[in-house]
Amino acid sequence: MQDIIELERRISTALDRIGRGLDSPPPAVAPPPAVPVAALALELDQIRTELAAERATSAQLRERLRAIRDREAAGRSPQDERIEKMTRQLDVQGLELQRMRKTAVLLREELRRLREAQDAGSVDAAQINRAMLAELDALRATRLSELAELDELTAALDEHLTEAENA
Repeated sequence: MQDIIELERRISTALDRIGRGLDSPPPAVAPPPAVPVAALALELDQIRTELAAERATSAQLRERLRAIRDREAAGRSPQDERIEKMTRQLDVQGLELQRMRKTAVLLREELRRLREAQDAGSVDAAQINRAMLAELDALRATRLSELAELDELTAALDEHLTEAENA
């Protein structure tokens, strides 16, 4: 019962507030300041002119940026080719060096066995053949390494000669 009385009191208070709000006139809103239409049209024309100028400037900057990117792309291409070429040369040299190390280890091992056999007095023809083959492999690896180095030198000289001819 007390809840109902409390609710009635709250409803009547709310209705009184609503009634007071309807009885009082709404606050007066100040009319916007009168601005002549001609002044607004002039300002709009100025803004449009500034916008056109900014668009032209933006187009020029975009064109400059495109030209710079084109020059950069053209300038980077020969450098990329040189880097790729040098990378290939380093790969070849690395493979040749690895081959030389491997054959040098094999040659040392075969020579050690041959010396041990000679010290023991039982040198076998097969051991001599293995040692000779290991030495031949080492010589081949050295030759291939030197050929790779010569190819690198030739490529560098060709590049310099081409530059000299084009100059």
